[in-house]
Amino acid sequence: MNPLHMISLPVDLRELRRLAALHGLGADEGRALHHFLCEAFGKSAVQPFRLMPGRNGSRTATLYGYTGRTAENMYRALAETAPPESAKVFGLEHLSIKSMPESWSAGRRLAFDVRIRPVRRLHKPVGTFARKGAEVDAWLLEALHRFPDGPPEDASQKVRRDQVYAQWLAERLEGAAKLENARMTGMERSAALRNGRSSSGPDVTFLGELSITDGVAFAEKLRRGVGRHTPYGYGMLLLRPA
Repeated sequence: MNPLHMISLPVDLRELRRLAALHGLGADEGRALHHFLCEAFGKSAVQPFRLMPGRNGSRTATLYGYTGRTAENMYRALAETAPPESAKVFGLEHLSIKSMPESWSAGRRLAFDVRIRPVRRLHKPVGTFARKGAEVDAWLLEALHRFPDGPPEDASQKVRRDQVYAQWLAERLEGAAKLENARMTGMERSAALRNGRSSSGPDVTFLGELSITDGVAFAEKLRRGVGRHTPYGYGMLLLRPA
């Protein structure tokens, strides 16, 4: 398997939104970024990734991502096959890339920052609410399990979102790392455009600390991302010293 690298790339938010609208992707920023990254570097070359907006309404953001491509391959794609529009969305001349560690020590403690879409795929219908195979907010599914007749108005107090989402995250890290602590720092609902259909779901950010339990599995978790929708801006573990 190719060594893992991490990239950073400036993004012009105004051009991103303008071109996304032209391509019919204006309702889903993550889908638009996925589209333009594939055009610039090749299919699935950069995923998972995370867009970090600038401060105070800046029109420029920074995209971080993991890739199995080398710097040489990335620059070759830009020179040979990337469409001219790529240079309007991305500050390609400022592409930075570094190698990630090939191995991680079990027991190593790290701080992390992750944006996730905590949803669960139903293996069976839940009453008349959701069909088999539907993708459902993990919090709503927990609330429905506790209150089969429908969540009460104060469901958010009786079933805490941060605890449900933290449990979801811990399950997704299991086998690679142990979630030591996690603090939900952002939560909203955002649209996801998949296969021509738009759906709304939870868009959640966590800060916390984890302990690596299996170095090989942890490296693979970085490469694949956490949870679903990793090609569209979710699931990238950004690491810091604990």
